[in-house]
Amino acid sequence: MAKFEEIGTASIPGQGGELRLLQRNDEFSIRIAGKSGELMNTRLHGSEDALAELACERLADCTGVRVLIGGLGMGFTLAAALKMLGQDAEVVVAELVPGVVEWNQGPLGDAAGRPLDDPRTRVSLGDVGELLRRETDGFDAIMLDVDNGPEGLTRRENDWLYSPRGLAAAQQALRPEGVLAVWSAGQDPAFTERLRRVGLLVEEVTVRAHRPGKGAKHRIWLAY
Repeated sequence: MAKFEEIGTASIPGQGGELRLLQRNDEFSIRIAGKSGELMNTRLHGSEDALAELACERLADCTGVRVLIGGLGMGFTLAAALKMLGQDAEVVVAELVPGVVEWNQGPLGDAAGRPLDDPRTRVSLGDVGELLRRETDGFDAIMLDVDNGPEGLTRRENDWLYSPRGLAAAQQALRPEGVLAVWSAGQDPAFTERLRRVGLLVEEVTVRAHRPGKGAKHRIWLAY
């Protein structure tokens, strides 16, 4: 079997860490330099798709929809959201690492169907937390797939996003009857309780990394 080869690196702003993009034939992997395992893989995106599908299913027939995706990743959540939403929708993607946007514009883009080329997509470079602080009643849905879930892995600053203050900011950035959807690699009862404490109704959904029904079990919270 062919081996993965590194085809790119990207610095993580704020802490000096680095992401690595690797390729093996038509398969891509993103990893953290100096750590074992991978953050994401183009063959395992079932739960990333589900994040958008669960968040956007009630919006498919609505007009003037505006949604936010925190974390571009490999573009699969963005692609799934675009498939669910109407032609007048706006999908804002907040991505901290400029190199990740460049990878999606370049060699990685075909894996998800090049959703960055869709005219409904708008990229916001920077911390999604800063965007949430600036917005009030701005989004019909907010999808967060930042780091490895509520417990920060790549960047300590991500912890704020999942703190009571960060969740309150997300709540204020939602339009009436909007939904906050949060992806995680695993369960986190303490995070469920934090969502409830800021006054949100919470639904937890278990999804699989690979469809149909295969791969690791991931968790998505839907909060209203």
